[in-house]
Amino acid sequence: MAGMIAKEDVEKVRAAADLYDIVSASVTLKPSGTGTFVGLCPFHDEKTPSFSVRPALGVWHCFGCGLGGDVFGYVEQQENIDFREAVELLADRYHIELHYDNATGKVEHSGSKRARLIEANEEAQRFFTSQIMAKEALAARKLLGGRNFTRADCERFGCGYAPQGWDNLVRYLASKGFTQQEMLDAGLARRGARGVYDYFRGRVTWPIRDSTGRTLGFGARKLYDDDQIAAKYINTPDTQLYRKTQVLYGIDLAKSAIVKKRQVVIVEGYTDVMAMHLAGIDTAVATCGTAFGAEHAKIVRRLVADDSLGAVQLVGPLNVPGQPLSSRIVFTFDGDAAGQKAALHAFGLDATFLSQTFVAVADDNLDPCDLRINRGDQAVRSLIEHARPLYDFVIDAAIGRFDTAYTTGQMGAVKAVAPLIAQIRDRSQRDLYARKATRRIGVDLDIMQREVRAAHSQLHVRDEDAYAQRRRFNAGGEPGMGAGPAGGMRGENANPYENPALRRALERRDATEQSYFRIDDAVFICEQQFMATLIQIPRAIDRTMFARLDADSFTAPVFRALFQAIEAAGGLPPETTAQGLWLHNLNKAGGMVLAPVINELAVLPLPLPPSEQDRAVAGGTQGVQNAAAVQLRPASPAETQYAAELLARLLDMGYMRRIAAAKRRMVSLPDGTEKLTLLGDITKLEAARKDLQAQIYGNTVG
Repeated sequence: MAGMIAKEDVEKVRAAADLYDIVSASVTLKPSGTGTFVGLCPFHDEKTPSFSVRPALGVWHCFGCGLGGDVFGYVEQQENIDFREAVELLADRYHIELHYDNATGKVEHSGSKRARLIEANEEAQRFFTSQIMAKEALAARKLLGGRNFTRADCERFGCGYAPQGWDNLVRYLASKGFTQQEMLDAGLARRGARGVYDYFRGRVTWPIRDSTGRTLGFGARKLYDDDQIAAKYINTPDTQLYRKTQVLYGIDLAKSAIVKKRQVVIVEGYTDVMAMHLAGIDTAVATCGTAFGAEHAKIVRRLVADDSLGAVQLVGPLNVPGQPLSSRIVFTFDGDAAGQKAALHAFGLDATFLSQTFVAVADDNLDPCDLRINRGDQAVRSLIEHARPLYDFVIDAAIGRFDTAYTTGQMGAVKAVAPLIAQIRDRSQRDLYARKATRRIGVDLDIMQREVRAAHSQLHVRDEDAYAQRRRFNAGGEPGMGAGPAGGMRGENANPYENPALRRALERRDATEQSYFRIDDAVFICEQQFMATLIQIPRAIDRTMFARLDADSFTAPVFRALFQAIEAAGGLPPETTAQGLWLHNLNKAGGMVLAPVINELAVLPLPLPPSEQDRAVAGGTQGVQNAAAVQLRPASPAETQYAAELLARLLDMGYMRRIAAAKRRMVSLPDGTEKLTLLGDITKLEAARKDLQAQIYGNTVG
């Protein structure tokens, strides 16, 4: 078995891996000054962005759950893999050959397990698309052609055909070097009494990809009556790559439009996604063999993000030039009982969205694909443009089941709709919908409010005020950068010992809610800002003055320990050190206890103008996006001056502490030589303080 990955190869991967590119594949990042980007944390559920990324340093940190690290750490958390697998995954992505150290020397990289499964799926996709024009695939071409999809359309969406034989794909993949176990692990094959056979046979196929375009699995539609699998549609079973609750068909095609337009349209089938995109609705995606759930909602929220203006959360639809509404989620359902059931399910998820959720239903209950066939592209676009708010759709559907011309019908409608209104967590919206329903049913408001209150209490729905000002907290529990200490997870029914994000959030809450220790003074602030400057811009620190520091220069235990870790890492790094490697070495020296502190300081906003590198990264300038790969950048004059002032304050406070200690000792000494010696030491220390101030401030300090 291969040994450890060669260190030089790890650094090659670190230099090539673009943290911004990797994170933004699943999280919408917005500039937040000084080369920092913020977004909703992908590792815990939150409403206010507390997830910060500094591409120039190759580091990320979440102020909500406490997780952070470098590009490898992000991939480890995102993919639930270990460090070695993360390096291998990124090496495959950036086409870097890895070598392994073992007793026999170097062994060439042969691909990680995850990478092999992705390669198997990509090869299977090539096989399926190569079969679509075969004579046997006539039924598949007829099905797609009957839905007004041209050959070019099918190529665009990757439509393919799985032959009817027993092991066509298995034999093809074997010829490409894949083992039967890899085919089974990828969900492409199954094991039977006669051996390993194709899972997809005699069906039209669609590739299901992640947002970066990697093929994770497939969806397939039945074509023949003698198909041994009765289900009309089947999907890849859950594998190491594919989780049906975490994938959305079409996300690779729609992601950039979703981020740009801050809108996503959720449909029910593969052909509906195709119809939507071909009609101009380029934000359409579909679930794969399961209902839209909480995991899907998290994916969508991170891409759509929230509307905000200052400290006020804007959850309703906004007027945005060039588009009907901003930040909205649109579900397309059939108008029949099944569609209404799906709408009720989505209704229960609505609280997880920050933006307004809408429903689009065609007048004659046509799905988007049939609507395009019967009425054309404009009808599809009109369907989405005239979508109704989900609350209105569900509540009106419930009221519509009753004849409100009769008193019994009115009361029946009240009893049916009250539990729905009670599920609306936002107090202000709940009251508005109660009033709207009352007017439609024709009963007194008091009757409706009484029933809603009773249902609200019985359902134990947590109250929220979506329009209230949201405070953000830092690690010390004071207003500042980051989300609330519990990251919005306080009410989650989860075991914190099994979830690192939950565990860290609980530990963070324990620290912020205690009342026996608070530090919020000039000394702490100076030490914190100095450490953040040292981590982010080490070349701004004067080496001669830095050499005068020691652990006793810091009063906060955390910064004293951090200084010792910096010394263990070799002190100030050579100027030729890569940005990412500098952070890696610090985290390695700091260990598990100090790594979160280092990552948090690395993304801490400094009161400085953005550097040229930060501006280039924020602007996405070609060639500098992965700034962590280059050597430590020179400091600007403003950064050098700021670092010098902080360093001078630290040294000055050290002099003050030594002077105070000497004076205390003098009080207890009798007159004599020792006392005179101490007096001379105090005089020298005071002179050193004055020289230090003159060195930093020149003539501006007296």
